[in-house]
Amino acid sequence: MEFGGCSKFGCKVRKAFGGLQRLADYNVNPVLNSMGKSLMKLDTVSEVGKRNLKLTENKDVLEGFNFNRNYPFNTVVRISPQSVLDRKNLLATVTIPRINTEIDLLNIQKLPFFRLMITIGTVSNLAYNETKNEYKPLVPDLHGASNTTTGEWFKAQSIVPEQILTVQQNEELVAELTDDVTVLLSIAIEFGSLGMTDEPVQVKYAGCGKVVAVK
Repeated sequence: MEFGGCSKFGCKVRKAFGGLQRLADYNVNPVLNSMGKSLMKLDTVSEVGKRNLKLTENKDVLEGFNFNRNYPFNTVVRISPQSVLDRKNLLATVTIPRINTEIDLLNIQKLPFFRLMITIGTVSNLAYNETKNEYKPLVPDLHGASNTTTGEWFKAQSIVPEQILTVQQNEELVAELTDDVTVLLSIAIEFGSLGMTDEPVQVKYAGCGKVVAVK
């Protein structure tokens, strides 16, 4: 049963990334599942096989989690975005300083466009349910919920003024927030090229991301 609980944990953390993990250059699934197992082992009260998984008591394990190993976000984006995560209102704001692309971006594939994205996501603690004989989230509607704001495309050879990106979870979900929920803020950069309609389109795997705040 514990294996199933860890798998559910990993699955919903990925959903809380809001799809930004599509830029990952390795398989994050087993890493997150293993993280769930480590969290489960911290429950020294419940019997093995029925241990609870409480991310809220160990939020730091996801702080700074990178979706990339070859070129992590801080290697590609050489400025320091400033984030404010308002847990109570499930609201986040990220201020991205002026970018001089020649200095501040590592454009590995020399693609002509880039854009930045932020996601606010939530993950519930999991508890073993004796009746169902399975692991259940304590706050189901907030388990793996996310919302993403995608910035505009910019030319990869330019100077981009300061940007402010804001993202908020759906209002009806804010009312369901409890102490059994962890809130994540993730950021990613994505590179693109011109599509068939002469509009920028994303290039698969061209970019990177990370978790920047956990509350």
